[in-house]
Amino acid sequence: MMKLHVGNKNYSSWSMRPWVLLKQAGIPFEEAFVRFDAFTADSNFKRSLQGLNPAGRVPVLVDDGFAVWDTLAIAEYAAEKFPDRQLWPADARARARARSVCAEMHSGFSALRSHCPMNIEASLPHIGALVWRDQAGVRSDVQRIVSMWTELLQQNQGKLLFGPFSIADAYFAPVCMRLKTYALPVPQLVTGYVEHICALPGVKAWIDGALAEKDFRDFEEPYRLSR
Repeated sequence: MMKLHVGNKNYSSWSMRPWVLLKQAGIPFEEAFVRFDAFTADSNFKRSLQGLNPAGRVPVLVDDGFAVWDTLAIAEYAAEKFPDRQLWPADARARARARSVCAEMHSGFSALRSHCPMNIEASLPHIGALVWRDQAGVRSDVQRIVSMWTELLQQNQGKLLFGPFSIADAYFAPVCMRLKTYALPVPQLVTGYVEHICALPGVKAWIDGALAEKDFRDFEEPYRLSR
């Protein structure tokens, strides 16, 4: 069975993507939890990943001794290994668009990532209001996300970005967490998508795991001194 190495569910947006993808698609895997203790070379976190990922980061998927790291590489590997799960849209143009928006998420939205780090169990609307007021980059990132999601949701006349659940929905699940935690202002169509994503069994299982951790990591908490 494949093994997926992930970090703390409350904080690790990168880990969330492939975990949710495999879980929601019904692909069997074993979870290997690598706790965030520090990110220095001598940390337990880095030592645990020696021999798996040269970059010393999660997530890492190990299949019969073969390691795949980086969320997009893991998603592509799963799509090729389990073609029956149809993790990408069947239509060629829709598939290209899904890959495009995933790649945009993979390399972009740096302001949203920086100023609104994922923190599932926290409720920080007051921080979100200040960030929204002061950070033009966050407003720009959210505007692009709203535009992207609105176009896709209207095109597909459904609750998910490309009709059936796909890699794109798993890829944007951490963004949904950020929008909720910081209560960033978005239109009703986007709010509905966020609520639908959070209710998916695979996403709900991740959220439940995050809430059960009760593992406050101060270096992941720019806005709180304690839980």
